[in-house]
Amino acid sequence: MIGRPQNSEAAPYYFTYIDLVSGDDPVRVIAQQLDETSAFCASIPEERSLYRYTEDKWSIRQILSHINDTERTFAFRALWFSRGFEAPLPSLDQNVAAAGAQADRLPWAAHVEEFRGVRLASLALFRNMPAEGWKRGGVASDNYVTVRALAYMIAGHLMHHLLVIRERYR
Repeated sequence: MIGRPQNSEAAPYYFTYIDLVSGDDPVRVIAQQLDETSAFCASIPEERSLYRYTEDKWSIRQILSHINDTERTFAFRALWFSRGFEAPLPSLDQNVAAAGAQADRLPWAAHVEEFRGVRLASLALFRNMPAEGWKRGGVASDNYVTVRALAYMIAGHLMHHLLVIRERYR
């Protein structure tokens, strides 16, 4: 068992995501989310994926693009720290990333396919993680974070945004 992160393993903000994840095995949750999220995304029609509930909010396409970018970032941090690198990693400005992605120009199916690819890569990373890798951590976004907290953050970040889509976009 990987075990749940302690409060010292991530900045308080990230427990918004970590606390959404049940149990002691984030890899199991990440794996379950792959098919569940793919099925959920398949239920969203192409035209609906462009919907914004207010003008200043992201479209559903932009949200999934953000989920993909954030998962890549968290997974890279997990790779970096688990392999023993000690150099701090920079922050990700989600608004800069969203603007650069230009998500609304891509078909919805492309975003869903990208999600599957990103998620499969994350699963491979975590399934093959050496035991000592889970215990490592480092500084990212000016805050200490552990590899196991990052795995929980990946699962919880997706949960958070799927709840937002269900509550505000459907």
